[in-house]
Amino acid sequence: MNGMRATAPTLELVAERAGVSRATVSRVVNGSPKVHPTSADAVRIAIAELGYVPNRAARSLASQQSHAIALVAPEDVTRFFGDVYFASIVAGIHSRLDQSDYVLSLMVASPDPSAKMMRYLAGGAVDGVAVISHHTSDHSLEQISGIMPIVFGGRPAVNGVDAYVVDVDNVEGAATATRRLVERGCRRIATVCGPSSMQSALDRVQGWRHVLQANGLEPGPCVDGDYTVLGGQRAMREILDRDPSIDGVFVASDLMTTGAMPVLIDRGYAIPSDVAVVGYDDSPAADACEVPLTTVRQPSVEMGREMADILIDVLSGNVDRPRTTIMPTEIVVRQSA
Repeated sequence: MNGMRATAPTLELVAERAGVSRATVSRVVNGSPKVHPTSADAVRIAIAELGYVPNRAARSLASQQSHAIALVAPEDVTRFFGDVYFASIVAGIHSRLDQSDYVLSLMVASPDPSAKMMRYLAGGAVDGVAVISHHTSDHSLEQISGIMPIVFGGRPAVNGVDAYVVDVDNVEGAATATRRLVERGCRRIATVCGPSSMQSALDRVQGWRHVLQANGLEPGPCVDGDYTVLGGQRAMREILDRDPSIDGVFVASDLMTTGAMPVLIDRGYAIPSDVAVVGYDDSPAADACEVPLTTVRQPSVEMGREMADILIDVLSGNVDRPRTTIMPTEIVVRQSA
């Protein structure tokens, strides 16, 4: 012994031994799946050979990381916990974070998060933010977009936010739903849409209008159902009051359909022979409707996983992730159309 204490192996030494970058070692240590299996194996072998032990507390202190990710939902609490779409997103995020060192901090707010919440997010309590259900009234998150990585589930409703986005092509999804109605022979097609403060709702209206125009059809009534059961009920009543001759309706969420469909039945319309109905989400609500619902499936759980994966990857040093990830939709045909 020469009296000198051996230097503990570092992340850099592991990277050198494995022949990979420091960021790759960091991703393997943090449980990111975005590493080629061959490289991941080389890192694990190097860790074993060098006896490298990640010191989570020391790394957190040195990097000022909390190893927490906030999921921010600028929504009414009742709506958030009553919509299975949100539950699916949370399930996807949680399943991915459960494989990593990160924990999930759920923050349900009003459509415009409070100054207290923003101080909490910007104060180092979390390392990254995932946002779902963004509204035009919410400008608060722009303040922290330069402080930490943010990923939106769905395109944000305001421009200029430096963030990652995981979304589906809502224009094409709505177009697919409307084409299904046109192909069935519907000629007077209405829509129960979402709130105009949300980009997803605007995109779905655009897809609906595009197909009607392409087929030379005059649009039926377009009424906001606020992405809620009661909103769908109210909107369907208004549509029938304005135009009882409709023979098709695209409802921009399955949850709204559970409110809209009973109104049609109560008014004496048979589904689908009098009015065909197509929803959006392919949530459990699609099978709970009075008539099994034809709907557009969006991969909500997979979207949640991808949102979490982007944050973990970026926090591990990989800043080469694409800013926008678009996931596929597909139509699921059932009895209503």
